[in-house]
Amino acid sequence: MRDGLIKVAAGTPKIRVADCRYNAEQIFTLMRQADRQGVRVLCLPELCLTGYTCADLFFQSPLLRGAEEGLSTILEATKSLDLVAALGMPVRRGNKLYNCAVVLHKGRILGVIPKTYLPNYGEFYEKRWFEPGFSSDRLFTLCGQETFFGTDVLFSCETMPGLTMGVEICEDLWAVEPPSIALAGAGATLILNLSASDEVVGKAGYRRELVAGQSARLVCGYVYADAGEGESSTDMVFAGHNLIAENGSLLAERRFAAGLTVSEIDVDKLVFERQRMTTFHTAHRDRFTTVPFDLEPVTTVLTRPVSPTPFVPADAGDRAERCDEILRIAALGLKKRLEHTGAKTAVIGLSGGLDSTLAILITGIAMNLLDRPASDIIAVTMPCFGTTDRTRDNAIELASRLGATLKRVDIGEAVRVHFRDIGQDMENHDVTFENGQARERTQVLMDIANQTGGIVIGTGDLSELALGWATYNGDHMSMYGVNASIPKTLVRHLVGYVCGDKAESEPELSHVLADILDTPVSPELLPAVNGQIAQKTEDLVGPYELHDFYLYYAVRWGFPPRKVLRLAEYAFGRGYDRATLLKWLKNFYRRFFAQQFKRSCLPDGPKVGSVTLSPRGDWRMPSDAVAALWLEELEGL
Repeated sequence: MRDGLIKVAAGTPKIRVADCRYNAEQIFTLMRQADRQGVRVLCLPELCLTGYTCADLFFQSPLLRGAEEGLSTILEATKSLDLVAALGMPVRRGNKLYNCAVVLHKGRILGVIPKTYLPNYGEFYEKRWFEPGFSSDRLFTLCGQETFFGTDVLFSCETMPGLTMGVEICEDLWAVEPPSIALAGAGATLILNLSASDEVVGKAGYRRELVAGQSARLVCGYVYADAGEGESSTDMVFAGHNLIAENGSLLAERRFAAGLTVSEIDVDKLVFERQRMTTFHTAHRDRFTTVPFDLEPVTTVLTRPVSPTPFVPADAGDRAERCDEILRIAALGLKKRLEHTGAKTAVIGLSGGLDSTLAILITGIAMNLLDRPASDIIAVTMPCFGTTDRTRDNAIELASRLGATLKRVDIGEAVRVHFRDIGQDMENHDVTFENGQARERTQVLMDIANQTGGIVIGTGDLSELALGWATYNGDHMSMYGVNASIPKTLVRHLVGYVCGDKAESEPELSHVLADILDTPVSPELLPAVNGQIAQKTEDLVGPYELHDFYLYYAVRWGFPPRKVLRLAEYAFGRGYDRATLLKWLKNFYRRFFAQQFKRSCLPDGPKVGSVTLSPRGDWRMPSDAVAALWLEELEGL
């Protein structure tokens, strides 16, 4: 529960139709198993205390009495469990029968939620036995306890702000206007669905899309528990298809098996997203009854997937699709800019590194979309004090293979003259020594663009912008930055994607791309040592895979530093020790705050993913904001 994470489960007990005593034992046994696994919210199937397939036996008093006695047994057997559970059973109120979810905690019934939409088509005949649910704030007595009965009841955890639960039952989700819409609008961040959905060919995929889609639409966690083994197979088979989703992502799934499906819902993540989305309106809260409950705060052991590369899909097919989509989006943005400005050329400083390689690849696609020759791309290589033969040769080879117009401008003498003018000692390899070269390169590019009637294409990526790893008015500046919202970890995969795609049709191009991928990331602003790169970026600012991880969770989801560190420990496992993760996380926050002034005046560039730092897009931050509160949270860890 700490850090906004709570362990939840969908459970499918093995039952016997109409054997309420046996079913009660199976249910409380499953509840105890869930408790031992740290589960704090458990959703069980529709009518699981009797069996969904009892048919006309629902009219029989022995079955209804047995269900209530079974519930009493469960309440007594689970008094000591700090676990909220929702189970399904028929409930008689007055002279009508309802298909209900009973929500209980530590032997107390928190509320009874009747099903709203009763299917009466195909294999379903629920209106034969049950009445539709209704709104009510009147108290109702069940198992000797007074509790709330109605569709307008929410359950709120007082010890975990943000955790509010709502309940709907099976067909409710399939309806045109599911109850979960109003429940989420009234504040529910977690929806429980007690279901008895029979299995037929193709239904599982549809069910999966419904659950994931509803969790996305409502920005909520969604736990779906399906009936399974033990239900009557007279005309149907139930597969226990249990699903746990969060804001559109499927966290866990289980089918054709009884037992527990477990994962963790990040409540803080959902609350943040709802706060951020101005179109998510909280409404109708006043017409809902909210029942409070307490859960003891504990540290939730994580089992849910947390990728160490959140910007890069793990699946190879998804990754290839993502790469193709990003290249097209970025190229379309540049295509529009070239058309609008009437630019005759696109000028790129080609260093032989990853970023400029990606930029020229995107520019090549844009030129192709415009039916213009690749020779309209002017690739400028500008060797200076730190340039190695490897990167220079790769830049020349890449430009040649792409058909770009290559210009070589050795800036060494111009930089020496400039240093002499300002009194900079050539032996003093300080920030002036480095930035003087970067600014000279930008001046060269801008002037060549003027000469040729073109625009300068920026090569800096999202990770560099986050860390401020760019020379102000040097490589920081361009006329259109095609890489501006592409993080470094994704830059590598994009170049790798093109490398693989060209392996057979253009092997020479693929070969040079492979060598660029194998080259250490470096600005090459310090003199080479024995012909080798002397300045490796990740030795100075930290591993980009860590900074991209930190960027994603700190900016996209607004997580506090302690939670970012905890997730990093979980995601990277033994790859980095805690001290290393903490060192670079502190460095991330220090640089992110200190370097905002560079992001406040970024050139235009296309947004391609969920995170961008453009001051005209997703990120607005004062340039003189202080990082003290964020760094203080990491002290003593």
